[in-house]
Amino acid sequence: MKNPLIMKQLKPGITDKMKKLSILFAAFVFVTTGISGQAVSKADLKQLDEYYARMVEDWDIPGASIGIVKDGEMIFSGNYGVLEEGKDAGPDKNTLYAIASNSKAFTTAIIGMLVQEGKLDWNDKVKKYLPYFELYDPWVSHEVTVRDLLCHRVGLGTFSGDVIWYKSDLTAEEIIKRVKFLPKAFDFRSGYGYSNVMYVTAGELIRKTTGKTWSENVKERILTPLGMDRTITTPNDLEEKGNFATPHARENESNIPIAWENWETVGATGGIISSVADISKWMIFNLDHGILGNDTLLTPETRNMVWTPHNNFLVDHTTQNDFNRHFRAYGLGWDLSDYHGHLRVGHTGAYDGMITAVTLIPDENLGIVVLTNGMKSPIMAATYYAIDRFLGLETRDWSAEYLESLNSRQREDTRISERKEKRVPDTRPSVELKEYTGIYYSDIYGEIKINLESGRLRMAFEHSPNLAAALNHWHYDVWEIQWDNKHAWFSFGTIKFNMDNNLKVTGMDFDVPNNDIFFEELKPFKVESGNN
Repeated sequence: MKNPLIMKQLKPGITDKMKKLSILFAAFVFVTTGISGQAVSKADLKQLDEYYARMVEDWDIPGASIGIVKDGEMIFSGNYGVLEEGKDAGPDKNTLYAIASNSKAFTTAIIGMLVQEGKLDWNDKVKKYLPYFELYDPWVSHEVTVRDLLCHRVGLGTFSGDVIWYKSDLTAEEIIKRVKFLPKAFDFRSGYGYSNVMYVTAGELIRKTTGKTWSENVKERILTPLGMDRTITTPNDLEEKGNFATPHARENESNIPIAWENWETVGATGGIISSVADISKWMIFNLDHGILGNDTLLTPETRNMVWTPHNNFLVDHTTQNDFNRHFRAYGLGWDLSDYHGHLRVGHTGAYDGMITAVTLIPDENLGIVVLTNGMKSPIMAATYYAIDRFLGLETRDWSAEYLESLNSRQREDTRISERKEKRVPDTRPSVELKEYTGIYYSDIYGEIKINLESGRLRMAFEHSPNLAAALNHWHYDVWEIQWDNKHAWFSFGTIKFNMDNNLKVTGMDFDVPNNDIFFEELKPFKVESGNN
């Protein structure tokens, strides 16, 4: 663990000798820590470091890297815990983590550049470039614009359709062509549904417009100019880069190392893998409003477009809130709100086993990045504690408050325990095991196969081999899913086989209680009986 550089302003009346000693001491600290710094009047970086060290222990997160930029410099890099549970190596400012949905701001920046070049317009219809693009309604499909893709207002529910691409080998175009089967959650442009599949669509829009992949565009247009030379867009490059964190699932209050997932195909919605040092360059670039040295990569029009509210959230003006907040909205790839009189611009990211946050306070030229490699993560506690200290606000123990709140929510989440309590013992399936076998088809996904192996049912997903599972009889025609691999977002789940009046198996319903991957959207129906 490295202590950050602390630069304190000299008091009036100090002697020349003391000044020289202070300067020598500051130089010594600078050399030993390797962290650049400046005079900080409203935040004691040493206290931040100590607070974050305790926070990581209290939250039982395997590891965390936290960076702060102020007035164009990275003034703090705190690194805590381990790269992998059970091993000694710890992270540093160059350690790589998946930043997931923080990638969306890179996507909107690329599209902004294409608008600047006259290759796109924010109000262009998506079907102009992707004729196969379809949603739940023909008129809506025709009317969706580039801006609509980027602010979560097309009418789909939050995370709807993620089960299509999650751990699958489908191409981006194949994913987009399946979106038409997703149900409408609200009327077009009349609500908010956080949509990863619309950002996958934006990535294909970039490819169609430029003739290059999203990954190639982000490297050429952003990573290389900004000198983000450790940032990558595929885990296939991790071994070559070295110094990367391991993602962890959470089970029975323990952190369990899991494999990296490859999100390159859906990179526009969450594919970037980066470090505190590199994201600090990205934050400085955005705080400079898209100006890099003598180059203007993002014009004022682009900066204002992506930081303008496009989808507003209700704020209760009749009661006080933690942030003296008067508005909250989604721009284009950025979440927007006010924080005690200051504009707050940011985003969070959630990847299998890694949770991250990037937050900017533009009028203070301040940015905070928090990268973690576990599912129980204090990203916003770390963020708000730093902002409060820099703004000179009353100090709150955000870590303790948020940890208690999260623990309380987890205790109150009884979805799995309630299902287990309702299990009916000593029941039998309605038909022989071989009658359940065969090929089932989901419009939004493809084939799901049920086979009989050594007297036991098994399930295999056509495009997602890592979702393979054994099926254990639960009760009646319901079977527990026992996944072959550990997964970050879900654990317990069941499937129910549906039948007609003559006990012919016709389909399956999934019940996998979680907040992120909605297997119930699959609704597979049987198209071919098995040969078992």
